[in-house]
Amino acid sequence: MKRTAKPVFFIVFVIILALAYTAIFGVYGENGDFRVTYIKGINDIRWGIDINGGVEVSFSPKDTDATKEEMESVKAILELRMVALNITDYEIYPDYDNDTIMVRFPWKSGETDFDPKTAVDELGKTAALRFIPGDHTAAEIKKLLSSVRLDDTGAKLEDDEGNSIPKTAEEIKADLETVKGWTVLEGKQVKRASAEYQQNKSGVYEHQVALELTDEGAKAFEEATRQYVGKIIYIWMDDQLLSSPTVNEVITGGHAVINGYEDREDPSAEAKKDADTINAGALPFALSSSDPNTLSPSLGNSALTAMAYAAVAAMILIFLFMIFMYRLPGFIAFIALIGQMTLSIMAVSGYFANFPSFTMTIPGIAGMILSIGMGVDANIITAERIKDELCSGKTLDGCIRNGTKGSFSAIFDGNVTVIIVAIILILVFGPANIFSAIFGVSPTGMIYAFGYTLLVGVIANFIMGVGASRLMLKSLSGYKFLRNKRLYGGKKTS
Repeated sequence: MKRTAKPVFFIVFVIILALAYTAIFGVYGENGDFRVTYIKGINDIRWGIDINGGVEVSFSPKDTDATKEEMESVKAILELRMVALNITDYEIYPDYDNDTIMVRFPWKSGETDFDPKTAVDELGKTAALRFIPGDHTAAEIKKLLSSVRLDDTGAKLEDDEGNSIPKTAEEIKADLETVKGWTVLEGKQVKRASAEYQQNKSGVYEHQVALELTDEGAKAFEEATRQYVGKIIYIWMDDQLLSSPTVNEVITGGHAVINGYEDREDPSAEAKKDADTINAGALPFALSSSDPNTLSPSLGNSALTAMAYAAVAAMILIFLFMIFMYRLPGFIAFIALIGQMTLSIMAVSGYFANFPSFTMTIPGIAGMILSIGMGVDANIITAERIKDELCSGKTLDGCIRNGTKGSFSAIFDGNVTVIIVAIILILVFGPANIFSAIFGVSPTGMIYAFGYTLLVGVIANFIMGVGASRLMLKSLSGYKFLRNKRLYGGKKTS
């Protein structure tokens, strides 16, 4: 057997410990008075309704009758916004006869005040993106944009002196036409938006939202920047000013950038939020919402704490069992198990920038526990095969080689079947809903959470329980004082 370099064990061990620490506690920094999240930890996981409670609210069109197609469009956009907000434990029930959509979703991670109105406003906003040149002041534009967001019940605005200004439906309609005349680029002309952390022309890294425009949008934006070189083009989301960039040159190619996030409390989160909202698109009409209800958790945080203590106790028992039964391979298997748990936590907390977090529910925790059990089983199969080889009197290197090789097919077959089941659960009950024509539309993400954590856990098992554990075992077997067969479950070396 070709031996693995001796330092490999310590390199893999340190990497696992570093990943475990950062995955649990996260990495945070300070930007002035603001806290900046570099790497998300366990506290950034969004817990499901069954653990942390949530909000129930019904949406309906504001002063208009909606067609079934329009209601389907609203439902699709709400689902897209849920996914963009990393909410997978949601329930959406459309009632086409009464033009209402019932929505249930969990609280944010780290939520302390539990304000249902704020949570609902975040979900049901109209999200109209507009680029408006600085021919008018920001205050004038804001007043006009605020006007077009009013309903036709005579809601009031206030002028600069605080006097109320009533608006009729006809006046609001006229203001909307004015806004369209001022706007040089709309959200519907944006093909894609993405949050980035890039170096600007001054050499300073900053958070920004990169926009890829449609062919129509690229042409309109090129004409606008050609006309307004040296002038400001304001970027508005509804009636909120996102940025006030000055056009330095004609912009061609259909790409634009929104900046100005560094002065916000959490620049990274704000940039991602705006990018996700732009991608989700504008609703076909304004929504009115009922008074939101607060949903109580079915288990609660006390149950979550109890599960955490139970997990620690189970890990200790597993460690003692593996050491007693398999000695050195058992010790290495426990390290690999920590690595597997770490990768599973990283996949649900949003640790990876391109691997968004999702809502953790009780079924999700069950999927993680099941995958950990499969990780223990994989290491037991390998250790038992090595013990069988040792009983035949072969050399230690030959026993490790044959034991790891002989156990792989059994581990692979068992894990692949679970992967297939997990993928089917994700496709049927997840946001993609690919098999809805066969199985019907799924209103819940709880089963999706189970499939997701199970899939991630099995993949992590291949990485840690199969790959990393064998590297560490072959590395340690190179040390002379660790070549006693008793350390691997065999008989005492003569």
